[in-house]
Amino acid sequence: REEDIFKKEAENLQILAELENLRESQEEREKTFNNMTKKFDDREENIAQNARNLASMPPANAVDIMVAMEDQDLIDVLRKADQIAAEEGTSSLVSYWLSLMPANRVAQIQRKMTNKPLELP
Repeated sequence: REEDIFKKEAENLQILAELENLRESQEEREKTFNNMTKKFDDREENIAQNARNLASMPPANAVDIMVAMEDQDLIDVLRKADQIAAEEGTSSLVSYWLSLMPANRVAQIQRKMTNKPLELP
């Protein structure tokens, strides 16, 4: 009987260790998820702030900055500028900005905007 008790205690300790490992693993997954969510939220806020900043400056100056941006960042800023203008009920400057940019850059950006969905499924 004592031997059975020792076996059960050993089994219980093993189960406890497995549960502790599962708990730690779950906590790590939650932490990773929260970090990814925060990173996404921070990027979204930065994109929105960039769009607001560009909209508040003279268009030629804004275009000079946008031409120097990475393609994906520029696409995100243009989409956000359109979204902000729609939410505020104002006219978007995106088409005017695009008209001031070099045609080859605009074609490249518009091709990428056409091929990239607004949201990933």
